[in-house]
Amino acid sequence: MKKSIKILVLPIAFLSAHSYAATYAVEARGDSMGGTGVVSSNFLTAPFYNPAITAIYRRNDDAGMIIPSIGLNYNDEHEMVDGLDQAAKIIDGAISSNSISSADAAELQTTLNGLENDIAKLELGGVVALAIPNSWVAANLFGKAYTEAFAQTDIYTGANTGNTDLNTAVNAELSAVNAVAIGVAEVGVSLAKYQTFLGQHISFGISPKIQRIYTYVYTANLNNYDIKDVRDNGTGDTMFNMDAGFLWFRGPLRFGVSAMNIVSRDITTQELAAQTLQSDIFPGEERTIPAVSYSYKIRPQYTVGLGLVGDYSAFSVDYDINEDERYTNFKDNTQYVRVGGEIDIMRQLKLRAGWRRNLAYDNLDDTFTAGIGLSPLNLFQMDIGASYTNENSMGAYINFLASY
Repeated sequence: MKKSIKILVLPIAFLSAHSYAATYAVEARGDSMGGTGVVSSNFLTAPFYNPAITAIYRRNDDAGMIIPSIGLNYNDEHEMVDGLDQAAKIIDGAISSNSISSADAAELQTTLNGLENDIAKLELGGVVALAIPNSWVAANLFGKAYTEAFAQTDIYTGANTGNTDLNTAVNAELSAVNAVAIGVAEVGVSLAKYQTFLGQHISFGISPKIQRIYTYVYTANLNNYDIKDVRDNGTGDTMFNMDAGFLWFRGPLRFGVSAMNIVSRDITTQELAAQTLQSDIFPGEERTIPAVSYSYKIRPQYTVGLGLVGDYSAFSVDYDINEDERYTNFKDNTQYVRVGGEIDIMRQLKLRAGWRRNLAYDNLDDTFTAGIGLSPLNLFQMDIGASYTNENSMGAYINFLASY
């Protein structure tokens, strides 16, 4: 199996071990609209964006369900996987011959320079929901599962063989790939109440939930990692958490605030013992990787939203107030600004588009999204969405839902 394929299927191994998947808000309608939803979601998708919208529904909505929504997003903006595959081929050739040509050394050094501090990311996920709107306390019972896996390079530069070309080969051989993953399965209920106060239309919502959180950690050199070993380095924790939200609206104009994962917690991964990497290209050269563990931070994520939401169109902007740090020592921070819109054509066809940017880093490309919603005879609805950052960073999402 090619090294590149092994990196890609790393998170899938996590899923097969515990049968869950997903990104933070895997929901095809919102993902098609740039990931917006703090004011533009509906009573079915509200738990994943703003619990307060659970109480906002049409008079003829008696119940609804999502069965299910699933999505996948792959991000390798700087072509890390291709670089690893290319480096591994040259390293394997140098090991078999105990030498390396100047041309291969130059190519390998260029590849290593491109891999320095590079990172690849894969997200998988799914959600289900069953909503029962009413004028007393609207409710939405939901389940969500997601995994995010990150692979990051650790390029070694300490070889001292006395030969520049051999130094390059040994540096590559003793370089490493560090991988971490988070897997979360959660079940909860969103409870929301709509009311008027001083002539203003407002709603409040909360979502108490139980989360089962798994963490995984793995380290190996560029051409010697093995996917099956990752399952030996996992831990699991169960915790209570809560989301909350607020919505104000007047006509189509809406303003909302959501707070997700209000209960903070730090989860430490299993510790990997110190290991020594030995060079096969130049015996005697070695590198010691110290014992390592990582901490995953669960912190409240506050997002504000502003938009115009009507019967046949919607436009909204969401902004993350704070930066979400998550894994320490990995470049996986997020702080998004999102923009999205929708046009409804005769309740049968919905056209959607959006844009988002991660403000946590300066060198990331913008992401563009698009999708459609189909409602054959209003019997059920299917939403399909896609995202595109560049040719190495894309995503796809699909919903099946119905309301009665």
